[in-house]
Amino acid sequence: MQGAGGTPGGVGTFFLGLGMVVVGAYLLLTRVTVGSGAWLLWGYSAFGLSLLPLLIGIGWLFFDGRSVGGWILTAIGALIIFAGIIGNMHIYFASTSLFDTLIMLGLLAGGLGVIARSLKALA
Repeated sequence: MQGAGGTPGGVGTFFLGLGMVVVGAYLLLTRVTVGSGAWLLWGYSAFGLSLLPLLIGIGWLFFDGRSVGGWILTAIGALIIFAGIIGNMHIYFASTSLFDTLIMLGLLAGGLGVIARSLKALA
């Protein structure tokens, strides 16, 4: 019987590392605050303008569901909206102590190391 990843490294070691990564990532991500700003294009709100390709594509698809142009326009409109949301996000790391930060990052790095060790074939 083989261990994690088909190697003799050990399933228990793999799950220990996975647990460390999950706890470290959870602690780190609970300290992050995400906000957003206005969609501005030359000083004007651009959100309505970003909806046009999506709405035209949806209308085109209701007219002809097999239309390649309608599917392409809908996909491009959805990508524009997704990129606008991502592009206007502001991500902040909340103030925390050095000890807490080292615990979070140490759990992440240590967990990844333990996972890598469990997947490594013994020489």
